[in-house]
Amino acid sequence: MDKLEKAFSLFDAYNKKSPEVISWEGQEFPSEYFYALKLYEWVKKLEPEAPESLLLASRAQHIGRWEIARKSYPEGRVGYLKWRSDLGKFHAQKASGFLAEAGYDEETIKRVREIIQKQRLKTDDDVQTIENALCLVFLEFQFDDLIDKLSEEKMIDILRKTWAKMSDPGRNFALAMQFSEAGSALITKALSPD
Repeated sequence: MDKLEKAFSLFDAYNKKSPEVISWEGQEFPSEYFYALKLYEWVKKLEPEAPESLLLASRAQHIGRWEIARKSYPEGRVGYLKWRSDLGKFHAQKASGFLAEAGYDEETIKRVREIIQKQRLKTDDDVQTIENALCLVFLEFQFDDLIDKLSEEKMIDILRKTWAKMSDPGRNFALAMQFSEAGSALITKALSPD
């Protein structure tokens, strides 16, 4: 087993501990394991020649996410942003330990940490690729489920923010996706000029 496979096996084994389960195409998966696989798949579609550090970051982007609950932070935007910031540091730290165990050097570990923590978003191509992939995972696997839970106004706001995070390659893939009738209508409204 090479270093990449070893790191993937360590990441995957950890993410398989996720207490939430997702059903997809007749199979059940621990949620964070499922999303890590899907994020990796989107990164490979977006960037077929992705460097190893980007592939590693894609499989560890949300490693152990269930360990820091959103409800352990105050309600509202400030609490949410603090939670997201702390999560990014936690994921980077957790991934670093597994990368060292797999035999990676400090330079590679540092690069994976930068991508996981989304440093230099919009100016670092690898970080933007991860952001595009995260948005595409959301649109493919989580968007339609939210429609019944949130108001139209809130959904349109979320879609506009998601669109703003993506660069053209991510947007092009998003526009080619198949959505429910309700999802397609929301996307049309969100992307229409006011």
